[in-house]
Amino acid sequence: MASLPLFHGQTLLKKDSVYKYILETTVYPRENEHLRELRLITGQHQLRRMGSAPDELQFFQLLLKILNAKNTIEVGVFTGYSLLATALALPHDGKIIAIDINRENYEIGRPIIEKAVMAHKIDFREGPALNILDKLVYEEENKGKYDFAYVDADKVNFLNYHERLLELVHVGGVIAYDNTLWGGSVVGPAPDWDPEGAELTRNFNERISADPRVEISQLSIADGITLCRRIT
Repeated sequence: MASLPLFHGQTLLKKDSVYKYILETTVYPRENEHLRELRLITGQHQLRRMGSAPDELQFFQLLLKILNAKNTIEVGVFTGYSLLATALALPHDGKIIAIDINRENYEIGRPIIEKAVMAHKIDFREGPALNILDKLVYEEENKGKYDFAYVDADKVNFLNYHERLLELVHVGGVIAYDNTLWGGSVVGPAPDWDPEGAELTRNFNERISADPRVEISQLSIADGITLCRRIT
């Protein structure tokens, strides 16, 4: 079997063949045609490892529907691949606050998002995420407004994002954090391309585990996902 591209290989499963089985049996057959198109384009990007994994996004789509989510936040957009997956799972009047430091990569996926007739659900905001989240928190009507948030951005600010998002997501809402196993390096050598990432991830995991304001579940999907359900 040919090895999977890095974009598809974001998994901690030991065998590529098992991951290929999951993708070809339960993910790709149900994949929206526009989502597939953007997945393939993202997979050709030189920074494709920044893209979310297809099975991860399928899981989020199911979760969003279980939550009956309508208003969401996404911190870290890249090409908009995960953004499109979220938009497809929301009702017609659903809204996503999409935050990224740079709009350039989002412009790659925007034409496909428009072709999928999902652009009306997306409010893209360019700039530092902390500043944008602080502005949202400052506006009283935003507090407790959001059903779901997805964070796939700079790990150094995960805890800062967490504090802001706990004010924006309502009690019973869910915040999802990506890459919380950091390629398995949380229990092994740090990767050469980001030696600080493992320590930042371990610190985040420890802090979240001790946070009484949320119920948590850490899943070994993709590069590790931690779900936090706000309870206070």
